[in-house]
Amino acid sequence: MTPPTPSTAAPLEVTDDTATKSTTSDGSKGSESRSPGRLAWRRFKRDRTGVISAYVVIFFFVIAIAAPLIAKLYGKNPYTTYASANPDLLDAFSYPAGPNGGMSSQFWFGIEPQLGRDVFTFLLYGIRTSLGIATAATLLTTVAGVVIGVTAGYLGGRTDYFVSRIIDIVLSFPSTLFFIAFMPVVYGIFVAPDDNIPTSLRAIALILVLSAFGWASIARLLRGQVLGLREREFVEAAKVTGASPMRIVFKELLPNLWTPIIIQSTLLLPAFVTTEAGLAFLGVGIIDPTPDWGVMIQRGAEFYSQDLTFMLFPGISMVVFVVAFNLLGDSVRDALDPKSKR
Repeated sequence: MTPPTPSTAAPLEVTDDTATKSTTSDGSKGSESRSPGRLAWRRFKRDRTGVISAYVVIFFFVIAIAAPLIAKLYGKNPYTTYASANPDLLDAFSYPAGPNGGMSSQFWFGIEPQLGRDVFTFLLYGIRTSLGIATAATLLTTVAGVVIGVTAGYLGGRTDYFVSRIIDIVLSFPSTLFFIAFMPVVYGIFVAPDDNIPTSLRAIALILVLSAFGWASIARLLRGQVLGLREREFVEAAKVTGASPMRIVFKELLPNLWTPIIIQSTLLLPAFVTTEAGLAFLGVGIIDPTPDWGVMIQRGAEFYSQDLTFMLFPGISMVVFVVAFNLLGDSVRDALDPKSKR
C-alpha cells in the first residue's frame, strides 16, 4: 500500500501524437522508466566518479574472490619462504638482494625481508582476508541495526526508551580502546592462555566485536525514520484494514527505508576495513603468518627505513580501496537522494 497522491488540475496542452504513442505504447516500460530505482540508476550512471569508483571496488572484490586461482596461475603462495630454498634472494642483512625489494619477472612485487615470502600473493590473500571480515561485519551490523532500529521506532513507548538508552551507551564507548582491551578477553573465553588462537576464531571474534559496536549508529538513524513514517497516512490506512505489524513493517516501512540502509552500509564497510587493519597492526586482530592488510603494514613498518617496497603495495592498495568505496558511497547517496547532492 502506498500513500495516496492528491490529484491536481493541470492546464490542457497540445502534445505530439508520436511522443504520446512512444510513452503509452508499452505501459510496462513507461512505468518502469519512472520507478525510483530506474531514476536512481540513471543518475548514478551519469556520475563519472561513481562509475569509476564502482569499477575499482568491483576489481578489488574480484581479485579477493579469485585470489587462490590467481596464485595458482602465478605459481606462488603466501606462506612459502622462498629464501630458504634460494638464499641468494636475500643479502647478508636479510633484505632483498635485488633492486626495488627484489622485484623481478619471478617475483612481481618483490619478496618480504627476512622471511623471503612472495609479496604479490601475500597481498592477494591479505585483501581477501580483510574484505571478507569487513563484508561479514557489515552485513551482520546492517541486519542488527535494521531489526533493532525498526523495532524501537515502530513499537515506541518503553521499548523505544530502553533501546535508545542502550544505543547511547554503545555510542559513548571509545571503540578503538575497547577493541584493544576486549579482544584478548574474547579469545580467553574460548582458548586457554597457553594455546594458540586459531585464525578462524580470530576472524569470528573480529566480526562479532565490530558488529557489536557498529549497529548503534544505523539503528538510531532508522529509529528516527520509523518514528516519522509510522504516523503517515498509508501506515494508518494499513492498520485500519487489519494488517498485522509484520506486514506493516515489511510492506509499508522497509520499502521507504532502503535508501538510508544502503547509504549507511556503503559507509560502514570501508570503516570496518581500516578498523580491522588497525587491529591487525596492533597485534590484537589477525596476526602473522595469516595474510592481512594490517599484518603487511605492520611487517612493512619494521623495514621501511631500509626497504619501503614491502609497505608500499599494501598501503597504496588500502588507500585506493577506501577512497574508491567512500566516493562510491557518496555517489550512491546522491543517486538515491538527489536533494542531498552538493
